[in-house]
Amino acid sequence: MKVGDPVPLCRRPCHSRAVTASDDIAAGLLAWYDRHARDLPWRARPGDPAPDPYRVWLSEVMLQQTTVAAVKSYFAAFTSRWPRVTDLAAAGDDEVMAAWAGLGYYARARNLHACARAVAAAGGEFPRTEAELRALPGLGAYTAAAIAAIAFGERAVVVDANVERVVARLFAIDTPLPAARTAIRAAADRITPERRAGDFAQAMMDLGATVCTARSARCLVCPLAAGCAARARGTPEAFPVKPARKPRPARRGRAFWIERSGAVWLVTRPARGMLGGMRALPDDGWTAGRDGSGEPPFAADWRSAGQVSHGFTHAELTLSLWVVTDQAGDPPGQGEWWPVARIGEAGLPTLFARAAERVLAGKV
Repeated sequence: MKVGDPVPLCRRPCHSRAVTASDDIAAGLLAWYDRHARDLPWRARPGDPAPDPYRVWLSEVMLQQTTVAAVKSYFAAFTSRWPRVTDLAAAGDDEVMAAWAGLGYYARARNLHACARAVAAAGGEFPRTEAELRALPGLGAYTAAAIAAIAFGERAVVVDANVERVVARLFAIDTPLPAARTAIRAAADRITPERRAGDFAQAMMDLGATVCTARSARCLVCPLAAGCAARARGTPEAFPVKPARKPRPARRGRAFWIERSGAVWLVTRPARGMLGGMRALPDDGWTAGRDGSGEPPFAADWRSAGQVSHGFTHAELTLSLWVVTDQAGDPPGQGEWWPVARIGEAGLPTLFARAAERVLAGKV
């Protein structure tokens, strides 16, 4: 089946099959969604009034590159602490970054805060159209489309990883990713209905998350199985076609635990770059593109405290830990002394939180 071919879901005259097939896909999926929609804290149930745009936007930003299970507690914490977009806009940069710590992909937090401030400056109301939403800081095509459809009922084509998988299988689009994304979006556009576009988008997400999953296509319970081209071929799990994965380079670096009178020296990483804007232990300048220098920030009687490993999108890092205690003065550069007993409140990203745990475990 080619990308442009209709999905043969019913026996109708040929002159109406393409339109009818698309209509049947939407109708069948929406009927399934009305019965099986996931109960998520940022979502309105089918038939209920649309959810608060702030909650839709916040959840969609958090869910990028992250699982629903991981997001739920962060979403609850953010909406409890900052129940309106204007509350989030008024928060300090350090507060937001610390609250985001552990969720990863920290550029999202910086963009989130910038977007909240832009919305607050414009009166505290999110724009209602996909085009206007795209103009906000950090909102790409997917996020803008999702907010427009889910919060405002605008017909918008919403394609995340789950939707991408469902559409690639439904139409057996065999061009490898990422080149296939143009065809996948075009196919998703053809089946997106004029009405209930937000429910349709969420139904596609739910279908990909619970039925048409990456590891298993549960075709026997899928509402779209009858017209699925990949199922007809007998190879649904082969779609979408992925390119050969390149191995991530291995990088090495050092981090330094500098302690004085029950406090540890923390720095704030540059706003741009890996873990940007986050509190962290001083390190030797490692990046995803190169190893660290191995040089400590100053001469001292450093002792080894083991190492931790962490996987980033573009590299695997092994971070050696080096400790000095009873530091006489402030280390060079900008930083702050943070109570060791309250290190869990510093908002350290996962890598440095694990480094701190390793150092403290060695002191017991």
